[in-house]
Formats: sequence, structure tokens, C-alpha cells
Amino acid sequence: MKPLMSKPGAERGQSMVELAITFILLLILLSGVIDLGRAFFAFMAMRDAAQEGALFASIYPLDSSGSLNTAAIINRVRNSSNTPIDLTNPDIQVNVSLIGPVACHGNGIRVVVTWTNFPLIFPLWQTFFGGTNTIPLTARVEDTILRPPCK
Repeated sequence: MKPLMSKPGAERGQSMVELAITFILLLILLSGVIDLGRAFFAFMAMRDAAQEGALFASIYPLDSSGSLNTAAIINRVRNSSNTPIDLTNPDIQVNVSLIGPVACHGNGIRVVVTWTNFPLIFPLWQTFFGGTNTIPLTARVEDTILRPPCK
């Protein structure tokens, strides 16, 4: 019995098929890296804005009426930067809350910036993983109130 031998040229085009499959997998991987980088960059901007708001709140926690200065703190967060993301986007929520009973020296303040619908640029994520083509991002910063002194 003779061993089977392939005909000359029977494997023609095999390398093109392998290249096409590998190229598709590399593009999917590259798009994931790009989306992850964009999400990380946006998260860092949100975290910096939350830190700006928490720092402002640690020094100026109260408004002129003596209540928590929520509007000014949120305004400080939203106006801290407009690049790489626009913090005035209505999809981005800013929440301010006290850690402790009153806003005075030694108690804490928490600033949370949330973007519930961060858009991914690769349109096939929802095909592969289901759901929507967005992911939620949340940055949370806590700081200690420096003034006014507690009474």
C-alpha cells in the first residue's frame, strides 16, 4: 500500500485563510485594548473631578444658610475639566453625601461621579457578550472636612 500524498498545489490559499482568521482575532483584541484604554482614561478624568469636588467640599462644606453646599460642590466637579470627557454631559451624575452626622471638622464627605452609559467604539461587543454597547463607570472619593469646627 502506498502512503497518501497530497497533490502539488492542494494547500494553495491555506496561508491566506490563516491570515484572515488571525487578522480578525487581532482586530477584536486591538479594539478591546482601545476601548479599555478609553474607559480607563475617562475613569481617571472622572476620578480627578471627584477629587476636585471633595477637596472643595473639605474646605467649603456649608453654604451661607448653613446647609451642605451641594450645588457649589457639584458645580465645581462639573467645571473642573471639559477634556478628555465633558463632565456637563447629562449622562454623568454627581452625588455628594456626608459621612457622619454634620458637616464639620473631622467628619467626612463623599463625592461620587457616575457615567452609566460610557459608549464603546467597537460595535460587536454586544454581539459577542450580549447587553448594550455601553459600560458603567464610577469614581468615588472620600475626604475629611477641614472646617468649620464642630460646635
